[in-house]
Amino acid sequence: MSALLEVVTTVRHYADLPTCLVATCVCLLTYTYFQRPRNLPPGPRGWPLLGNIPLLVKSAFLPVTFTELSKQYGDVITLRIGRGYTFIVLSGYETIRTALVKRAEDFSSRRCTPEVANVRRDVKTAEVPGFLLSPYGPRWKQHRKFALMTLRDFGVGKRSLEGKVNEEANALVQEVLSQNGQPFDLKIMTQNAVCNIICSIVIGDRFEYGDPDFMRLIRLLNTTVEGKQTVIGNLPAIHPVFRHLDFSGTSLEGKAVKMFQALQEFCAEQIEKHRVTFDPNDIRDFIDAFLLEQQRAEDERARANFSDKQLKEVLIGLFLAGTETTANTIRWALLYMMVNPGIQEKVHQEIDSVLGQTPPSYAKRSLLPYTTATLAEVQRIKPIAPLSVPHAVSRDTTLNGYNIPQESWIWVNLWSVHMDPKLFPEPNQFQPERFLDQDGNLVKHEALIPFGIGHRVCLGEQLAKMELFMLFLSLMQRFNFHLPEGAPEPSICGY
Repeated sequence: MSALLEVVTTVRHYADLPTCLVATCVCLLTYTYFQRPRNLPPGPRGWPLLGNIPLLVKSAFLPVTFTELSKQYGDVITLRIGRGYTFIVLSGYETIRTALVKRAEDFSSRRCTPEVANVRRDVKTAEVPGFLLSPYGPRWKQHRKFALMTLRDFGVGKRSLEGKVNEEANALVQEVLSQNGQPFDLKIMTQNAVCNIICSIVIGDRFEYGDPDFMRLIRLLNTTVEGKQTVIGNLPAIHPVFRHLDFSGTSLEGKAVKMFQALQEFCAEQIEKHRVTFDPNDIRDFIDAFLLEQQRAEDERARANFSDKQLKEVLIGLFLAGTETTANTIRWALLYMMVNPGIQEKVHQEIDSVLGQTPPSYAKRSLLPYTTATLAEVQRIKPIAPLSVPHAVSRDTTLNGYNIPQESWIWVNLWSVHMDPKLFPEPNQFQPERFLDQDGNLVKHEALIPFGIGHRVCLGEQLAKMELFMLFLSLMQRFNFHLPEGAPEPSICGY
């Protein structure tokens, strides 16, 4: 009996709380180690349970952090995030091109977190509709083909769209003139102009800038973009516990749900307005074209593929991808003109000698090589989506000799390409001449990929290029841009 008591006493002595905690951590780490797929790409060591979250939170600008990590670990890097998300970061032009072009069938998918999917999933198909986040496959191909064909029908990539762009450019010029030469903020003005071009294609008409519905749309789009610009804004996607944390008065999950519901509401209102006046013999815009496709659907599957839910998500994708991106690029272009007055003067001289005060035409961009090169340099040095929209792999695959599991997310580091000194010498310097030959003619650089490459290249690339060129020319024709007198030169870091 005394021997038994001695054994029990010994067990109690060693089984204290710290010992139990250490044993639990060892078990968890061992389990995680054996669960880790073999031959993953290398990457920085993560923390227990958190993975590489501390690295992301500490980073001032993720593309720069990833580019620096690529110098240590190579162009294919593994990051562990939260409860088990595996992110593969691709850097360097050749690696990115291999994955997205040569191996497009493997690397062209997309997925979203359960938190986002719960808000946006189509109940009938169990997939996230639209074309921005939907997985690669026949359904996505059908939707993308329809969107591309319909956008072309309404002038995207054609000269017929120039009238709408010029109309909005004139409205933007008038807004600037109304400031009477006083300092002003271009942010809302450029957003209004670019968003109205999207509206003219999608809804069939432009809004007056003070229209309450239009102001509501711009406000919702701004909330969406601003919510994605910080690591904190993405924490719910990293670990579900962050959905319920309150950083600014309302839980992040609740704010995301309300924001998407408000955008869906706006789009639903536009769809219903069109349905009331719909005429199959008079297709006025993108929404009408989609409603016609609904009408033509002959079976349940076709109707599910062209549901109102699908249309709302497509519209949200077009507004999100087509508004702040181009508007932001225009603002960067004007900032670089302000801090580089010599370059601005060259742009003015070229526009004056070729166009004078005649309306800009996208067809004449070949006659304006220096201006076109200047815009190319803006897109190189300040790509609007430096990590693109995260990709996913369609199946277990390999890249550069490493295993890439199907459940992986893919970050495509476009920044690493545009800031590669081997491709673009002195990448931190703003030099439009890098896109010109010795005779001053425009030179296309294959590594300039601000819209991405491969199957998931930006749907609105042609529209964005036309908008950027024509809106920038319209402003440069009429105005000189400079900083307010006595104002310090702003940072062009951007992060």
